Amino acid sequence: MTTLLTTHDVARIVATHGLPQMFSRLVDYLEADFARWNDFDKTARTAAHSDVGVIELMPVADDREYSFKFVNGHPSNYRHGLSTVMAFGALADVETGMPTVLSELTMTTAIRTAATSIMAAKKLARKGAKVMALIGNGAQSEFQALAFHHMLGIEEVRLYDVDPAATDKLAANLAEAAPKLRVVRAADTREAVRGADIVTTVTADKKNATILSADMIEPGMHINAVGGDCPGKTELDPAILTAANTKTYVEFEPQSRIEGELQHMSADFKATEFWRVIAGEAEGRTTADEVTLFDSVGFALEDYSALRLVRDLAHELKLGSKTDIVPVMADPKDLFGHLMGTKARQKAA
Repeated sequence: MTTLLTTHDVARIVATHGLPQMFSRLVDYLEADFARWNDFDKTARTAAHSDVGVIELMPVADDREYSFKFVNGHPSNYRHGLSTVMAFGALADVETGMPTVLSELTMTTAIRTAATSIMAAKKLARKGAKVMALIGNGAQSEFQALAFHHMLGIEEVRLYDVDPAATDKLAANLAEAAPKLRVVRAADTREAVRGADIVTTVTADKKNATILSADMIEPGMHINAVGGDCPGKTELDPAILTAANTKTYVEFEPQSRIEGELQHMSADFKATEFWRVIAGEAEGRTTADEVTLFDSVGFALEDYSALRLVRDLAHELKLGSKTDIVPVMADPKDLFGHLMGTKARQKAA
């Protein structure tokens, strides 16, 4: 039988443990999995693009478990009363192929994206960072702000979005969820970024945009570029990447060159896969004045980590329900007999 974890189950897990604990636990899972990067069979996600959005499948596996995520990105979904991003995923046993977990991943993806940002910032942001600019105030922005506040000690977050209502929403939620976090509304991106230790961009518009220009970047900044996550969708001036004092880090380079800020760059542009920093094979930040960029597009291994965490926490709390998403048969070779037997029982009832 397969364990089904619904949005209600995940909300119960978060209510029980709290978001700070969820971020902390998930960073531990992420770091452990990134440290054994070479154990995984990895591939860039498969994407089906349309004029209005994208639908993607994101698989990864080691020798014990396979996972995948189904996820969309439709910036105009608010017109239909739907989230821009919606997702679900599964874990399966590699030895048998049996799906063991089927879970919501919309809320979980927001938590894992923020936790991934923290994993990178621990190695890439300068010590003592206190101020973060948050450009793009949509569905994932609260998670980014709270993760950096609780996990990295950010004391002030400066908000900007082209939609003032999005900033209203974010400011109200942060006032309730983190009353000690100082929230500042900026008039524009430049004002938000000026003097910030960390700049997080998490915009949703599916186009090549210049959210940050090179003249906004100051020595010592860490740029957490989250929103550019598919072909033709970017957020940064390419001059930021090519600047002499910028060090660029990515998740899975073959995917990032197609989807991330790297799609601007030539094939020989140097970027470091972040797992190498976790494994001690490459350096993160080495000086206080260098600029670090985490070009984050989202990679399947992060969803594998997140699925394992929610599975483990659900087990601890005895949450989830069992579902026969695949048939459980007395004779595993008689699929026809099982199907017809079920039909006969329904007629008898």
